[in-house]
Amino acid sequence: MPSYSHPLAWLLGLEGAALLRAQAGDLGDASFVERRIAEIRSLVNDPDPALGTGTSIGHATTEEGYAQWSAGYDSDGNPLIAAEEPLVRRILSQLLPGRALDAACGTGRHAAFLAELGHEVVGVDSSPEMLTRAKAKLPAAEFRQADLHHIPAASESFDVVVCALALTHQPTLGPPMTEFARVVKPGGHVVLSDIHPLSLYLGGVPMVAGQDGLRAMPATRFLAGDYITAILEAGLRIESCHEPRWGKVPGGHGGPLAQQRCPEAAAAAYEDTPALIIWHLRRS
Repeated sequence: MPSYSHPLAWLLGLEGAALLRAQAGDLGDASFVERRIAEIRSLVNDPDPALGTGTSIGHATTEEGYAQWSAGYDSDGNPLIAAEEPLVRRILSQLLPGRALDAACGTGRHAAFLAELGHEVVGVDSSPEMLTRAKAKLPAAEFRQADLHHIPAASESFDVVVCALALTHQPTLGPPMTEFARVVKPGGHVVLSDIHPLSLYLGGVPMVAGQDGLRAMPATRFLAGDYITAILEAGLRIESCHEPRWGKVPGGHGGPLAQQRCPEAAAAAYEDTPALIIWHLRRS
């Protein structure tokens, strides 16, 4: 079923999130709350025609989405990647070099870092356009087109498996988690990162352009409990779990529209809320 997006609804949602945080005692005082109420009144009672009207949002596959994103994925200033990379790289830097799989490797940003650490790297991804970028970045590595349900590798053939910002596109966690556990050696490491479900509600559902307007890519709202269940059922154990939070980002949170209309509410809605969930797992 298509969803429905309206610019005014987006702004009011940010105002509401800011008010809920104030009500919970996270931030703000009486004057902050009064400014939010006044801003809501202004948005509703004097709507700017430039905001336009609402529109139905269709659906796109991950292959369609990443075909569009591949050219600028590494250079578009994605704040989610900026929040994710330091922690994932810190975990990977603590591991001994071996044979590493970058699952859903995209443009190969983690594959390249693994190679720098001395790993023999294999990457798999379902997007041929992203694989072209990865191969150009790391010509000596092996890259194959495949999805996370059927990784073309022998059982117990990797010391490290990395899967970054991809599991939210899956309908369930069980099949990919089972594959990670199958291909990693006993005692081997699995490092996962993904957008936090709370961030999906703050505009984190990825959108791409279609002939009939914007289309949303798959974005399942997996909770920590969903991950834990899939992890344990696959025979993996949890070494650590991290939920890095949003800080300040260049240009401000919520995009240009939020920064033009309600920057204070946008900052309150985002800052110090969880951006990602990152897991360091190990096969028993």
